[in-house]
Amino acid sequence: MNESSPILNISIFGVFVIATLIVVIRASRNTKTAADYLAAGRAFTGPQNGIAIAGDYLSAASFLGIAGAIALNGYDGFLYSIGFLVAWLIALLLVAELLRNTGKYTMGDVLSFRMRQRPVRAAAATSTMAVSFFYLLAQMAGAGGLVALLLGITGTGGQALVIAVVGALMIAYVLIGGMKGTTWVQIIKAVLLIAGAGVMTVWVLGKYGFNLSSLLGAAVDAAPKAGEKLLGPGLQYGKTGTSKLDFLSLALALVLGTAGLPHILMRFYTVPTAKEARRSVVWAIWLIGIFYLFTLVLGYGAGALVGPDKINAAPGKANSAAPLLALELGGPILLGLIAAVAFATILAVVAGLTITASASFAHDIYANIIKKGQAEDKDSEVKVARITAIVIGLVSIGGGIIANGQNIAFLVALAFAVAASANLPTILYSLFWKRFNTSGALWSIYGGLFVTITLIILSPAVSGTPTSMFKNADFDLFPLSNPGIVSIPVAFLLGYIGTILSKDKADPAKQAEMEVRSLTGAGAEKAIAH
Repeated sequence: MNESSPILNISIFGVFVIATLIVVIRASRNTKTAADYLAAGRAFTGPQNGIAIAGDYLSAASFLGIAGAIALNGYDGFLYSIGFLVAWLIALLLVAELLRNTGKYTMGDVLSFRMRQRPVRAAAATSTMAVSFFYLLAQMAGAGGLVALLLGITGTGGQALVIAVVGALMIAYVLIGGMKGTTWVQIIKAVLLIAGAGVMTVWVLGKYGFNLSSLLGAAVDAAPKAGEKLLGPGLQYGKTGTSKLDFLSLALALVLGTAGLPHILMRFYTVPTAKEARRSVVWAIWLIGIFYLFTLVLGYGAGALVGPDKINAAPGKANSAAPLLALELGGPILLGLIAAVAFATILAVVAGLTITASASFAHDIYANIIKKGQAEDKDSEVKVARITAIVIGLVSIGGGIIANGQNIAFLVALAFAVAASANLPTILYSLFWKRFNTSGALWSIYGGLFVTITLIILSPAVSGTPTSMFKNADFDLFPLSNPGIVSIPVAFLLGYIGTILSKDKADPAKQAEMEVRSLTGAGAEKAIAH
């Protein structure tokens, strides 16, 4: 009973793909304008959008990466869950509604509102592409490891083929359905993921008489090397001064990164009013919070029932903990169902990321920079977005093949570091600092992006250790795996210095208009409910 059945797994996954493609095709029938394609016609309600946000946010890292991190590192792995959840409060309090009121389709709309349009839109589009690329790497790496486990593929060639198939499906979702189709895929996937995780959580707790202490004790017994250290901080991040700093850096990136993630920010444009934007965040927080509580039980459950040795020996290593737990609990059928849900998670998130990056390119670079806001017709923006989606899909397939085998929760943390450094300072300065100008925005975005990516390349995450991306190379000059603790303050400082040194004067009229619009929604796209 305890063996994976490749034919069953493929069948369950095939049913899901066919069902979601039908939904996407039906949704695409109503996609006629750029607003339909890029912002789903602003037709979703708060609860619908909240479920979709949860779907966008609960990525393969949340399900596979965090469960694996908790199974192997205990408390230190759960810190990912805490960081991702706390981050939502910052997104809700500082950014969500103000961005919804100010913008139209993309982050570039907000940042360029009172600045010189072309340079700021180019910078915003560049940082959106960079964040999306790092996030896509994580999802693609997760896809490779997951399917390797399900189909028993051990060679890198087979896993590369799987990553290519995921990329092709993702491109199909985006080309056919646009934001509307992608949103429905997110909703379906969020419901399936939270329900699947909920069933497994109850099942695991049931095995230990619904007593969390018994479960934690069993996890400690199953990991003699780690022992009691699984239950307290420090197993992964407390060994040296550097690892403690690394933890601080990771925490900063996770907590501040969410409010700068372009694919999450774009979700706020799919609702008709600011009130619905608020409702959608409340729904998302509840769903995401419940799910992260499930990961605690799933992670320790995998540690207790599967054991760290078996998890480390699996093709996807830590990323295989949740599927292996499903196999242990319910045999091949539960494994097939949970794996299909995890696969759906990857597909939905990569589709959301791809449409965000392609929309940013089409709307910010093509329509507003190349065509200077004078595109020949409304359809041309959508055509460019579709072509960009294909290019992004192909690039992410290549990147995913290189990153295959990395822990995806860690790869996502790098995406958060880029978002927190390149996007968040500029968003906050634009919304709250009257003097902020074009020069400050460019220094902050490009400077933050350059510092973060340089530090990531020079970190142990890329080279110099047995767990690095390039194991045989050694150019790790920067000691921390996550650069957030350096790159985020530097980006804020660059934004400040760029503004102070510039002779550009901020436009008081535009600033006043932005303030009124961000706080009240007056004049925003479909902002006032009729």
